[in-house]
Amino acid sequence: TGEQELESLVLKLSVLKDFLAGIEKKALKALQEMSSSAQAAPAQPPARKAKSIPVQTFEVKLDVTLGDLTKIGKSQKYTLSVDVEGGRLVVLKKQRDAQEDWNTFPHDK
Repeated sequence: TGEQELESLVLKLSVLKDFLAGIEKKALKALQEMSSSAQAAPAQPPARKAKSIPVQTFEVKLDVTLGDLTKIGKSQKYTLSVDVEGGRLVVLKKQRDAQEDWNTFPHDK
């Protein structure tokens, strides 16, 4: 049913959110370590400009079991866009009539 599909999607997003939170913690720890080691070492000009992290986009197909189908062959595709520097996860679902349904999850949720 639609409710089960939604619960499954919410669970997957929760796992992804926890994964991103872990990455954020590791990045913050690395920045703090770099900052403390930079204070101990003499100031040096940066060797190169730090690269930004590009937004990554993934297409996810939600497989629906036969018991959940209203018609055979039903599947849903979502596009996940992860913006690490902006702290956002965007979930996009294309509708039948060429409209788009999207939700944005900031890093603090």
